[in-house]
Amino acid sequence: IPAESILLASTGVIGQRIKMDALRAGIPKLVAAASETGGDAAAGAIITTDLVPKSIALETMIDGRPVRMGGIAKGSGMIHPNMATMLAFVTCDAAVSTSLWQEMLSRAADKSFNQITVDGDTSTNDTLIALANGQSRTPAITEMGADAEKLEAMLTEVCQYLARAIARDGEGATCLIEVQVSGAHTDEDARKVARTIAGSSLAKSAVFGRDPNWGRIAAAAGRAGVHFDQQDLRIQLGDFLLMENGQPLPFDRAAASNYLKTAAAGAYLKEDTVLIAVSIGNGSGSGKAWGCDLSYDYVKINAEYTT
Repeated sequence: IPAESILLASTGVIGQRIKMDALRAGIPKLVAAASETGGDAAAGAIITTDLVPKSIALETMIDGRPVRMGGIAKGSGMIHPNMATMLAFVTCDAAVSTSLWQEMLSRAADKSFNQITVDGDTSTNDTLIALANGQSRTPAITEMGADAEKLEAMLTEVCQYLARAIARDGEGATCLIEVQVSGAHTDEDARKVARTIAGSSLAKSAVFGRDPNWGRIAAAAGRAGVHFDQQDLRIQLGDFLLMENGQPLPFDRAAASNYLKTAAAGAYLKEDTVLIAVSIGNGSGSGKAWGCDLSYDYVKINAEYTT
């Protein structure tokens, strides 16, 4: 295998060098164990403080033929854009030009891995690699069109699933938080507000304490660096409308708290999501971000990380 065909990715304790003797000794074993059905083993092999492996596989039809895409990822702590302490690998059998595939991947990353946060700490190293080998024998996709849009939608879905899995598996987390922002002037403005709310330590702590504290959500939206009229602010937690037209509303606090408790007990990436919907105006811009609650265990895990 030529050296230029080898793509490297690594993660670990900052400043500690890889033990090259062990790495070199392991390479022949990995090559010998390579298998077309080895995806689950690979997903498990790359995890560090993760509690669960993260993988997904999707299929669609392009020009009457099946096109398949799979992805695996690892990540649990030091998760914050730009990307995070994460590794993600996506494979696809579509025939697509390199330049267009790169454009698709950049857009998908902006809507997924660049929209997750666990603790506000960015990474010294992160990797997202996407490979497409053309073995589906579908016509080559070289420019945007219906087939390209379908392929990009599948790529975005794979990346978003893996990103949500990373956020849900945040160190010490008990639930996933999804922030949906609408009414912004641009999608980037909406994504910026969503990221700020998802990354607010106060908002994350409130979710862990099962406290439906709309003030912390409003404060995070207001400091996101995106201009909006506070009279346009609308905040909803699950089915509970907490604020409209910039004014707090009466709501069943006990029921809203129970909504947070129920999410913490929900099935993985199904019923374990706390939904925060925020509107900041009448614009067409919208965006999402994902995070997790901030628990006592996060401090415990990171206080004892190397000891």
